[in-house]
Amino acid sequence: MKPVAVNRKAYHDYFVEETYEAGIQLFGTEVKSLRSHSVDMSDGYARVENGEVYMYDVHVAPYSHGNVHNRNPKRRRKLLLKKDEIKRLFGKTQLRGLTMIPLKVYFSARGYAKVELGLCRGKKDIDRREELKKRAMEREDRAEFRRR
Repeated sequence: MKPVAVNRKAYHDYFVEETYEAGIQLFGTEVKSLRSHSVDMSDGYARVENGEVYMYDVHVAPYSHGNVHNRNPKRRRKLLLKKDEIKRLFGKTQLRGLTMIPLKVYFSARGYAKVELGLCRGKKDIDRREELKKRAMEREDRAEFRRR
């Protein structure tokens, strides 16, 4: 399954502890817009409200050939999860202080739009610097290995 969009900023700003797969409640022109890869997830997050999970600030561009049926690009979208998963997510976000971040959007083999939702813990500046140092060291090691 080739992803429609990947939230690269989330991997930079957060430690991903767990991932969940959820369906997205979309309307016709939004699905067509997703299929044309016009989605921005960089500021997106999800929250549990009244026993349901909603995704916020994910920009699905209006469909270019759409008409009055185009929806608001930044509207909240309901995520489709099982009740026990919602309870588990609610508990982890409330008690452990984790954040739900959409990591990628893709279409399943059956053609349904899915989102990979990550339970994430925020990185501090020190963590980011250490990660950059680690990547630089690995890059240098690979280059040295190629030279030999």
